[in-house]
Amino acid sequence: MFVDNPTAWKRRTAPPRGLDAFRARLDELDVRPVAVHASYLVNLAGPDPRFRADSIAVLASDMAAAAGYGARIVNVHTGSHRETSVEAGVERVASAVSEVLRRSRRERRSGDAASDDEPVLTLENAAGGGFSVGATIEELVRIAERAAALGVADRRLGFCLDVAHAWGAGVAMDDPDAIDAWLEAFDRELGRDRLVMLHLNDSRSERGSRTDRHEHIGAGRIGARGLAHLLGHPRLRDVPFVLETPGMDEGYDRTNLERCRLLLAGEPLPTLPEAAFRLSRRAAASAPAEDDVERPGNRPTPASSGPRGGPSRPRR
Repeated sequence: MFVDNPTAWKRRTAPPRGLDAFRARLDELDVRPVAVHASYLVNLAGPDPRFRADSIAVLASDMAAAAGYGARIVNVHTGSHRETSVEAGVERVASAVSEVLRRSRRERRSGDAASDDEPVLTLENAAGGGFSVGATIEELVRIAERAAALGVADRRLGFCLDVAHAWGAGVAMDDPDAIDAWLEAFDRELGRDRLVMLHLNDSRSERGSRTDRHEHIGAGRIGARGLAHLLGHPRLRDVPFVLETPGMDEGYDRTNLERCRLLLAGEPLPTLPEAAFRLSRRAAASAPAEDDVERPGNRPTPASSGPRGGPSRPRR
């Protein structure tokens, strides 16, 4: 979910109406964890001083607000180093993480603080396009090491595996052996507890294309074999999965959830109708393409922010 408009710099000055009722409903239904996706405008790796300052301010605000929703995770894209260097981008991401965590504690409004638990700032792996940072485990490790050197505790910085992004970056997410090798490398280099979320999606892109085009579960180039292995993987049993598949506004979340259940049961997936692949750009949109970083006008139309009987979800 978003805690505010994901395509605007201006943030709320007070919690939205309905937040208390939303929190009560979560408790009643035992829904957890709550995960927040930070603003799409944020670019932690970028060199422009003003854009960087705005990115840090917005992310710190979203972190502070997320605590009021009972969120345990705040997910954000690392961004683009904008034709400087990966090393420079890594350094900027790490220092921004340190500053965001410092500010988010200061900016938490008293009305938002429902517990002493701070959300984990969670960096999402990139597909590798648009001078992005964090497309490989090696780059994520470098960010984590620099952040630690700046005083960031391991428990405050986590990571999200986006399956389509890993595929775009060249990881064979259609191959169980390759998935196992990726998870083993992550655990060895970063630590088992730091993989705190997984974005489950198939992909229309070629492996290694450095592009990010999400597809329905089992209907893309990754396919049922790899996704079934992820869904049933014992290593991932306690990791929350979030669908980022097309057609949320067209009712396809229900379809894709059912396809996940079929994969878990070892059942074949039915063929989707042609209409499922002719969704509008808005209905089929994933997160903004990495080469569109710092181009707010190219963002998908945002959902309205804040609860109206519950907070809105991202238009992916």
